[in-house]
Amino acid sequence: MKISVIYYSMTGSVFQLANVVAEGAREAGADVRLRRVPDLLPLEVIESNEHIKKGLDMQQDVAVATLEDLTWADGIALGSPTRYGNMTAQLKNFLDQTGPLWAEGKLAGKAVGFFTGAATMHGGHESTILAMSTFAYHHGMIIVPTGYLVPSIHATKTGGSPYGPSELGNKNELSEEERAVAAFLGHRLSEIAGKLAQ
Repeated sequence: MKISVIYYSMTGSVFQLANVVAEGAREAGADVRLRRVPDLLPLEVIESNEHIKKGLDMQQDVAVATLEDLTWADGIALGSPTRYGNMTAQLKNFLDQTGPLWAEGKLAGKAVGFFTGAATMHGGHESTILAMSTFAYHHGMIIVPTGYLVPSIHATKTGGSPYGPSELGNKNELSEEERAVAAFLGHRLSEIAGKLAQ
């Protein structure tokens, strides 16, 4: 299986989730590409905020996503922090460039899952995943949720839902439950992508 984990992370929290999703996919035997989408923030905004600068610095070695990362993959995990209950402009900008792939059906039938993060408990975790999923419907992709198939979803006090992995609070470390749900998505996405690719 070939899995692309493509995300945007401003302060590094969703980057942590992306890494764990990628680890879960690798543990399932997948060849994994971890990619970030380009940042659109003005330089003065980045320079004025230590949290943003630190978050972007920790990701400087991650390659920037291209449309080829989507066509290469059997399965795709897409991640974004919430922005008013929706995905960020950075991820939306990248996905808006997939029109030529849509016109040729290049992503149809591929497995796709979603992950997110928010600073507050009701900051839009579920609505952000649902908003990202409309991309998959238009491309005819197969959406892979976590469901209640991992016990940590029943125990979590911070992040993770049947919709997909999430994190709460823009913290330095993910909770044990957040990590478990993210790793599960990577593993499950790999398994389903492998079956679909046969």
